[in-house]
Amino acid sequence: MSAEIRKRRPRRRKWQQKWRKFEEGEVHIGAYIVPNLFTTANLFSGFFGIISAINGRFDLAALAIFVSCFFDILDGKIARLTRATSRFGVEYDSLADLVAFGVSPAILMYLWALRPFGRIGWLAAFVFVACGALRLARFNVQVETVSKKYFVGLPIPGAASMVAAITLFFHEVRLLSASSSNIPLLLVTYLLGFLMVSTIPYYSFKDFEMLKARPFPVFFGILVLVTVVAMKPELVLFGLLVVYVLSGPVIYCMQLYRGTRATQDARPVDVPRLEDETGWTKESAIELQQNVPTDDK
Repeated sequence: MSAEIRKRRPRRRKWQQKWRKFEEGEVHIGAYIVPNLFTTANLFSGFFGIISAINGRFDLAALAIFVSCFFDILDGKIARLTRATSRFGVEYDSLADLVAFGVSPAILMYLWALRPFGRIGWLAAFVFVACGALRLARFNVQVETVSKKYFVGLPIPGAASMVAAITLFFHEVRLLSASSSNIPLLLVTYLLGFLMVSTIPYYSFKDFEMLKARPFPVFFGILVLVTVVAMKPELVLFGLLVVYVLSGPVIYCMQLYRGTRATQDARPVDVPRLEDETGWTKESAIELQQNVPTDDK
């Protein structure tokens, strides 16, 4: 009997040690599954958007991109709240983002508007995907060194959301009727790719100081924004995303203007010379020194 008790004691101690570690803050392995489930939902929405675009349901493909944005926000928030962040989750999230926000909007734009341009059209779609991949790779490398207040370049979910908003907006107002009207969409596709790999700053909406200082006005503003979007989502989302895409170049121009103004204000100050105040010059001082008598002992 005593031998059995001795055998069981180490097991009880090991269980107590595991429970004590869990109470002290160790994250259970099951907590890592929940954020990855949302990442998988993000990937599924992107894949569903690709299938919808191939089947000619461009409105469903655009809605799938917005659903992917929703899951992309949730997986990061839940990972940080549950303290279940991992390198595996970061890499998996990047791969899911490339499918949902890179491949899916590129195929949507090509099948919907760029197919009449032939090689130039599918090259524009490829440039969008390649720039999105470069944008994700740069973000993973610079995530610890860049300010969290601003993104460096247009984030890939923003570019994908702009494509989805354009699709829903044109579907609502029915502007896409001839191949000649697709030229602006071709240029927009190239422009979005350039903005993703550029160094133009974009506000990241990660500054929580305003939320901590004025929580009620911020909550009221979010409620009003959701209400306005719900009234006419196609038009309101298109307008908001156009403002956000253009906000980056505006911020960049403002920073350049402030930099030039600071350089102009930092001109060297004219310091008055000694001869301007006393009338003495360097030659006069040397001549006076030579004429001073010395005592020879």
